[in-house]
Amino acid sequence: MLGLSATPALAGSPDRGAAAPTVEEQRLERAVPQEILRRSGFDAVAPAFARALDRAHSYGQAERIVERHGRALWKRAVDRVQGRGPQGGDLSRDDDRPLYWARLGMTRELRTWEPKGLELGAERRAGLLRKLEVSSRGQDAVRYPEGHGKRMKRVLLTGFDPFTLDRDVRISNPSGATALALDGTVVRTAAGPVRIETVTFPVRWTDFADGAVERALRRQLPRVDLFTTVSQGRVGKFDVERTNGAWRGGFGDNENLSSTGTVPVADPASQPQWTTTTLPYKDIAAASTGRFPVYDNTAVTEIPAGGSTPVNRPDGPTPGSTARQGGGGDYLSNEIAYRATLLRDRLGLHDRLPGGHVHTPVLQFGAGNTDPATGAVTDAEFVRNRVDIVGQTRRIVVAAVEAGARR
Repeated sequence: MLGLSATPALAGSPDRGAAAPTVEEQRLERAVPQEILRRSGFDAVAPAFARALDRAHSYGQAERIVERHGRALWKRAVDRVQGRGPQGGDLSRDDDRPLYWARLGMTRELRTWEPKGLELGAERRAGLLRKLEVSSRGQDAVRYPEGHGKRMKRVLLTGFDPFTLDRDVRISNPSGATALALDGTVVRTAAGPVRIETVTFPVRWTDFADGAVERALRRQLPRVDLFTTVSQGRVGKFDVERTNGAWRGGFGDNENLSSTGTVPVADPASQPQWTTTTLPYKDIAAASTGRFPVYDNTAVTEIPAGGSTPVNRPDGPTPGSTARQGGGGDYLSNEIAYRATLLRDRLGLHDRLPGGHVHTPVLQFGAGNTDPATGAVTDAEFVRNRVDIVGQTRRIVVAAVEAGARR
């Protein structure tokens, strides 16, 4: 059974005017987010969006404004990380945080917008917010041009927003940084050229329960040669997760909501307790990809068939068991892997599409910059760690593609 600590308003309920900012949006008022926005030049994004919204005289105009500004934010973030256009400030280009905080500025403007002469009910406002989420995360911008001569292989990679921001609001997520660094890039491999397209997802239980992952990936999976969901995992190591579990463990998300129970998916009667990676995990773990060790992570936690107590299994689940943790735990990183691999299987792609989850190392600040209360928003070691993690993730993708081509 799914349990959330708060209940969202029904999409079709009447609008009672502008809504209050969410818990996530309220963090924008802190000094660190404002500094990140200012030092990247992204502090002007939300005000420009608000001015554009105020010029909307119809719902159709509002939709077009939302989509245009959302796509522009995603493109601007990708361009900045990949070295195109102005840096906008002294924050290093590899940083994923300007996108995160600028998007929240936009969602706050949209949530609190009081249009003049335009009826905007709760359902329509929710529709605009969803369009903004989709467009500002690259989810409607995935493009795979045909290869020149030989077919260009296609890879899809997903990343996440920063999270645990009440613990340290300075946090960056290397999976999100990787998504920005690799989006739309062409990588030369021993298997030929590879086009990588990326999207990102929020760290929110409700979005996943609402089908955000499936909506973004359903059209793409039949078109790609390999996919990997990516998130931040353990300190000092990469993990290729062998098994994903159908269980939510309740850790608080970016809205400080908790959810415990079976992962909610369509057609729950046919829902398996476990799904498995089809990435070439042994080849990835054996490849020389960078300074962090890479592990084939086979551990899970299960309730054995006929039992009632969770048991840790270092070598994977036993027949008939009930999931309590996959290789990636019981949070949204496990859930995105479970949802993506379940979708792969339900689309009939298990035997031909390599796909699964990669956990990156935790992105750490420098040794003298670990106190969130007094620490700087960035430092040289922090940047080096993020650049190294991004580069190694890219080489892991290359190793996976090349291993698949040898089979």
